[in-house]
Amino acid sequence: MSRPRFCTSIIELMQTAPPTRSSAIQVDGVSRIFPGNVRALDNLSLSVQAGEFLAILGPSGCGKSTLLRLIAGLDRPSSGIVSGAADRARKIAYVFQDAHLLPWRNVIRNVLLPLELAGTNRGEQRDRAMAAIEQVGLSDAATRYPAQLSGGMRMRVSLARAMVTEPELLLLDEPFAALDEITRQRLDEQLRQLWQSRGMTVLFVTHSTAEAVFLAERAVVMSGRPGRVVLDRPVELPAIRKAALRATPEFAAQTRDLYSALETGSA
Repeated sequence: MSRPRFCTSIIELMQTAPPTRSSAIQVDGVSRIFPGNVRALDNLSLSVQAGEFLAILGPSGCGKSTLLRLIAGLDRPSSGIVSGAADRARKIAYVFQDAHLLPWRNVIRNVLLPLELAGTNRGEQRDRAMAAIEQVGLSDAATRYPAQLSGGMRMRVSLARAMVTEPELLLLDEPFAALDEITRQRLDEQLRQLWQSRGMTVLFVTHSTAEAVFLAERAVVMSGRPGRVVLDRPVELPAIRKAALRATPEFAAQTRDLYSALETGSA
């Protein structure tokens, strides 16, 4: 049986490296037109630095997911150039809104699946999978099956499965959108801690301005379809971010700025 393309993008291995500030991804004048002359993206340009955490926001249908797929090499632009990502596909992990777990495999066997498909030494697979599971706080659930897990736990398994490949570039497409607010905030904290410890480049698509401000070092807001960049600005908050930060005036001010740009882009 052929392997699904989205699975292929998360199963290759890499050696971790300290973050640099060189360009990791360059999107130059990209447009994407689908059948029926549906223009999802229009002349969009974007540069992402290595080791950066970038949040991408915009109204529904503005091309956020399309942009991630182009960067991952799962789709091709109708015009323009995407560089620095598809040519490094062996170092990419992709986390979708649905956890995409195999119901007949328990947690540890779901997490080690990318290593298994990549032909990693069997003696190494379990150790690396357990280390990734421990990182997301699921050591006690390693032998459970997806049907025995909550929605938040399933997303943590999906995140561990991506992290087990030690990616240089992590793409996340609204992974926590279907979760309750408390679970979502806890996973936001966990994801930011993982980013800080690994030094990888992260692109995170979300509809939530508060989530973008809490997670990212920089936020890009896109217009309604066809998607264009209407705001590209740093998130000016401390590097260490705890739950209490969400109640501060500084956090509220950053959130208001993104919301105002969203309103402008949706008009």
